[in-house]
Amino acid sequence: MLTEINTRTAGKLPHPAFDQTSSGFDPLFDIPEDFLNFLLPLHREFTPRQQELAAKRAEALERSHRGRRPDYLPPSKAASADWRIELPAWCRDQRNQMTGPSDDAELVVKMLNSGAPGVMLDLEDSMANVWPNLSLGIHNILESLRGSLTYLDAKRRQLVGIEPSGTVIWLRPRGLHLSQAGVFDEQMSASLFDTAAIVYGIDPGTLKHPLSFYIPKSESAEEALWWRDLFRTLAVGKGLPPDYIKCMALVESHPMAFQMEEFAYNLRDHLLGLNLGRWDYMASLIHFNLYDPGWVLPDRNTIPHDVAFFQNLRDLLVEVCHRHGLLAIGGMTALYPSRVDPELNERALKVLAEDKKNEADCLMDGAWTGHPDQNEIAVSRFPDPNQGFARRASADRRPDLRPVPEGVGKKTLEGTRAAVRTVIRYRNGVLNGKGASLLDGYMEDLATDRIYRLMIAQRILHGDRVRIAGGNGGEVRHTPELVSRLFDEELGRILRELPPDTDAETVEKYRQARRISEDMIASHRFDPV
Repeated sequence: MLTEINTRTAGKLPHPAFDQTSSGFDPLFDIPEDFLNFLLPLHREFTPRQQELAAKRAEALERSHRGRRPDYLPPSKAASADWRIELPAWCRDQRNQMTGPSDDAELVVKMLNSGAPGVMLDLEDSMANVWPNLSLGIHNILESLRGSLTYLDAKRRQLVGIEPSGTVIWLRPRGLHLSQAGVFDEQMSASLFDTAAIVYGIDPGTLKHPLSFYIPKSESAEEALWWRDLFRTLAVGKGLPPDYIKCMALVESHPMAFQMEEFAYNLRDHLLGLNLGRWDYMASLIHFNLYDPGWVLPDRNTIPHDVAFFQNLRDLLVEVCHRHGLLAIGGMTALYPSRVDPELNERALKVLAEDKKNEADCLMDGAWTGHPDQNEIAVSRFPDPNQGFARRASADRRPDLRPVPEGVGKKTLEGTRAAVRTVIRYRNGVLNGKGASLLDGYMEDLATDRIYRLMIAQRILHGDRVRIAGGNGGEVRHTPELVSRLFDEELGRILRELPPDTDAETVEKYRQARRISEDMIASHRFDPV
């Protein structure tokens, strides 16, 4: 069961949230002894460092809430030295990186057969953080790297496997904010467990794809040193060159945005690119500015993709990456195509085309998608194979990364209601073992769930100062009582829409999802867990 943490607990820094192994799990019987022997010295070296980094994150958040917000680091060798990485030929084309949970073999095979230049197999946000899913996800990743993963096509009654291709497989482990319990007597770093399990399980001679990771949720340049040391230690432990393991890294926290160049410098022997994970970034931006009424954001789906706080960061990310020979990758378009709703499908593909064109115009080299029908449009919007490390002559080395979003979007009661409805249904999906759910045409995962919970909390915190439009042309002050009533009403609506023969267990899970979601908002539990 996932344990939540509250970063506002006075006088006490939290331990990272953790995933517990399944009931009846015994590592001596359920994990190979050789892997435990491989893992234990790594745990002793890297978990204490992870715990320290997690504590520093909590301190940085507290400082921001007290008014000392994230900012650029002092000048360093990372920004002044003329350093550059050599991009391998196998990853020069990453115009589209399709992403999805690794515990779904059918989806994994379909993504790898989609023709996308890159596919990211996820153990993190899009997958429920529970032991059975994690174990299956790691198994599917190893089978994919060997090219041997299959699924049973029920319609055709045959096994479907991975077709040989040059698609790059990226592997996203859980982030440094999470711990794994149950393997040893004490908690260990979840990032360490996931990465070590994959590296331990590979035979370099049988790999059909290079070993490449996607680092999530980083919040400082110092954290790049943790990953650098882990990659080197794992490679040497397998008898491989120290720089054998390659990676990309997501920029999806507000502090990280100010430290991208230093992060890249620290990880330069392994790093191939940076990705703007904009939905997590939006959640982090709200979280670090939670107590500032100027940062109460409008309804999520009324925020334009080129809003200044995204656009300035896009431009900076491209400048940092292309100056040093790295790829710059854009974010996910949340509106999904539909094969049963022509109108929704047309709208989704139009939004996708506009979004990816904007990212290409910013000189990004590619972006993320999550559906095979998006691949062709996404790829076509970017130059082949990339932007050639083009840079703008007038690029600002230190742009404003907190431009207040004035005159952007709409703040409405219906927007709050939609957020409430989404977080209930998303959390219900988590309770049913799903890390991402397609809701009202949008793919909602932990990142968007965080955005909605933070937006609701903002509107309550600043209810006396922020105007929220009601349905009758007036304004509605957001109070805990109002939000609780919205939770009642939206839960009732969800239950009424269920089929008449829905069983009691399903109904109770929706009620539980409502209780958990409202409690997380009330107690300010907004970390990505």
